[in-house]
Amino acid sequence: MRSTFRLSLLASLSVLPLAAPALAQDDAADGAEEQVIIVTGTRSTARTVEDSPVPVDVLSGDALTEGGQVETNKILNKLVPSFNFPQPAIADGSDALRPATLRGLGPDQTLVLINGKRRHVSALLNINGTVGRGSAAVDMNTIPALAIDRIEVLRDGASSQYGSDAIAGVINVRLKKASEGGRASISYGKYDTTISGVANVTGLALTGGAPSLDPTDNRYFAATTDGERKAKDGESYSIATNVGLPFFGVEGGYINVTAEYRHRGYTNRQGFDLRPNYIRPTATTWDPREITFNRLQFRFGDPKADDFILFANLGLPVGDSLELYGFASYNQRDSLSAANYRQANAAANRDWSAIAPNVSPSNANFVALTPDGFLPFIQSDLTDRAVTLGLRTTSGEWNADLSLTAGQNNFDYRVEGSLNTSFGPSSQRSFDAGGLSYRHVIANLDVSREFDMGFAGPLTLAFGGEYRSERFKIRPGDTQSFATGPLFQASFTGTAVSCAAASGVFNATTNVCSFPGRAAPAGAQGFPGIPTSSRTDAKRHNVAGYVELDAELVDGLTATAAGRYEHYSDFGSTLTGKFAARYEFTPGFALRGSISNGFRAPSLHQQYFTTTSTNFIAGLPVDISTVAVSSPVARALGSKDLKPEKSFNLSGGFTANPVSGLTLTVDYYNIRINDRIVLTENLGAAGSGTSAVNAAVKAVLDANGFNSVGAARFFVNGLNTRTQGVDAVLNWRLPLEGVGKWNLTAAYNYNTQKILARKNDLGPLATIPGLILFGRVEGIRFTEGQPRDKVVLSLDGDVGMFGLTARTTRYGKVTSPGSASPTSGDPLTAYGPDDIFLGAKWITDLELRVQPMERLSLAIGADNLFDVYPDRSPFGPRPAAIGGVYPANQQYIPFSIFSPFGFNGRYLYARASIEF
Repeated sequence: MRSTFRLSLLASLSVLPLAAPALAQDDAADGAEEQVIIVTGTRSTARTVEDSPVPVDVLSGDALTEGGQVETNKILNKLVPSFNFPQPAIADGSDALRPATLRGLGPDQTLVLINGKRRHVSALLNINGTVGRGSAAVDMNTIPALAIDRIEVLRDGASSQYGSDAIAGVINVRLKKASEGGRASISYGKYDTTISGVANVTGLALTGGAPSLDPTDNRYFAATTDGERKAKDGESYSIATNVGLPFFGVEGGYINVTAEYRHRGYTNRQGFDLRPNYIRPTATTWDPREITFNRLQFRFGDPKADDFILFANLGLPVGDSLELYGFASYNQRDSLSAANYRQANAAANRDWSAIAPNVSPSNANFVALTPDGFLPFIQSDLTDRAVTLGLRTTSGEWNADLSLTAGQNNFDYRVEGSLNTSFGPSSQRSFDAGGLSYRHVIANLDVSREFDMGFAGPLTLAFGGEYRSERFKIRPGDTQSFATGPLFQASFTGTAVSCAAASGVFNATTNVCSFPGRAAPAGAQGFPGIPTSSRTDAKRHNVAGYVELDAELVDGLTATAAGRYEHYSDFGSTLTGKFAARYEFTPGFALRGSISNGFRAPSLHQQYFTTTSTNFIAGLPVDISTVAVSSPVARALGSKDLKPEKSFNLSGGFTANPVSGLTLTVDYYNIRINDRIVLTENLGAAGSGTSAVNAAVKAVLDANGFNSVGAARFFVNGLNTRTQGVDAVLNWRLPLEGVGKWNLTAAYNYNTQKILARKNDLGPLATIPGLILFGRVEGIRFTEGQPRDKVVLSLDGDVGMFGLTARTTRYGKVTSPGSASPTSGDPLTAYGPDDIFLGAKWITDLELRVQPMERLSLAIGADNLFDVYPDRSPFGPRPAAIGGVYPANQQYIPFSIFSPFGFNGRYLYARASIEF
């Protein structure tokens, strides 16, 4: 029913333009990027890209709609060198809502605006082993590219101008506001790829009609292969329409509406899983089903997703000096991603009711709940809505803008095709696993005026205030989605008599009564539901005031100064300031720089989020609970109330325009952040501490009712860090007479992250001496989990009715940390035997366009034209000098989720669009 409604609404919107005049949308003047007036990072009414004292990238709407990708984050990943958007898999909710970063900082350290107004963050908190772990960020993919007039990316700290989160910079999305015409487009694409380094298995190697184990690694069967595995999947399409209309005939009024429906088919890049799947009938025989079992049961890649998006932007003159404006959005996303496959011989698939509580499980008494194992699916239902209404002056000496914004994101989970093994045969197979909700409401007033103070240009005075309220809610799931059923029973200390009465096994030395036959995993497999104890309804509010001065003091010297005060109801007050200047010492050449301090408030998510998820550690599944900072478990493990992050930003660089059409900007940045909020290690799991410390963590979990959980984590102000690097951007409008219009862009980012201090000062209630909250794995993920450098080279042009865009991007080296501890060196920083080193890769995209008639455009293209993959993860025995074996799952999960360009291979597409 929902899909029918979406398609019907989209169809009705697509015919609206037929009644409107056939005029194109407004575009910036061709070849005049340096004259574009910017509104991000300044409140002056005449600041251009060329004049800006801080670096600002302006991405046109045309640049966003070219290429094969329709998701805004993927588009920005290709266009902005300092932007990083890896595409993880088997990461629970992060599969459906993937985090992106700017300048290597956290996803929540970049502020996102729409038409200059703060966009709400998602309800989802990224908690698993991905880039952006521990953050809740804005979902840029809720914004359709066709609705965007341009995006301004401010690459500089701006907390004093915009408030919390603007440590790395600001991304300001400017919506189209044309009152006539429009555009409709339809695109289709599919991956056609050869999966590099992944063998195509044609069958098991048989001896006497039976399979045999691989002599080099007896965790797997020997197999016959035929080259590399090929895949044709991920079939995707989108239908989008943008319409500009007069506002009910009012002169100067407009309403601009965009609707988009997009479908993305799932991809699967797993290797054939050659582990034995069934219980062996005897020590010398195999289950005959091993020969015919489908060994592509995993699903490792993009989830299936369906998005329906509506955006509207409107303006209405009110008299001669006022304008009523507003914009609103709605996004519904249904996503289906896979968890890890549960094998037929796994404890998760055992019917524990078939044995008594005092009987130890064995192959001989194994009874399966499902005949072949099962693949749990996590269904994410994301609903995002927002609305802004405002009134601003359009004439007179004083400019004023009063607005009210409300935004909300709901993220609900279902688990399908799964089991709560602790309930045995009576378990549900489908679960409502609970949900998350985040909402903010903002009232904002901005006032500005220009004064003639005798400087080379007018002095702009701007000031204003803001009130923001936030609310974060956690909704529990079905009882069976999280509950511990009758087939799990915790041990207790007692007597032989009490133990016998409970049908347990008594240890006379320790007086512990245990139940080896009641050790069933609890919770919905793949994603244990949110328990009733995690129900949360947290609120806070803050007020802020700012002042900003901006002027050209003397010819060629521009300066900006800003200050901001904020008070939060949950942690107190903060004061930030900024000074930036630009000096053009000769026509076409200028120096610029800035100095500022900033902050980021701890999010409600980070303070209150609680749930349990399954992670693979050293190749084995471990249930890990994320607990609230104030919970008894977190307090016993050393948590303290969170403080805001504090930053100090420095930047300096130059701009050059040596000849007409050629511009070059180079900027150095240095960002120090104290009290950085991070998620701890998976405390109690392999690789996070000594066996004694892990056992002590487990005792804390058991004492607080987390008996079936293997590890815990929570948020701490755990680091002082320094991020520094260089951005360089060259744009050249090639002076090629008679062969069309061509633009060449070369952009480069070099970025380093360094941990200056690990703040391991445990709280007063901590019970485990020597516990390391933020250790080696998370440290390497933080410092080396994103590319050290990135290069983007692109050529775009048109010759008559034909057009071409060619782009190649180099993604630098990345380290994906494994859980195994290093054998030598500093245990907090040295590499371990299972760390994966991803080499630099060039990814090339090519698009060809033709315009057979005035308003019709057709395009075909290939993203990742040469079918490049990240380096394959090693598997099997480690080198003899190291010894041991790599984690078992790296045989069938061949690529690290840290790859900055994903691991889907070549994508072929076609697109048709028409303007009216």
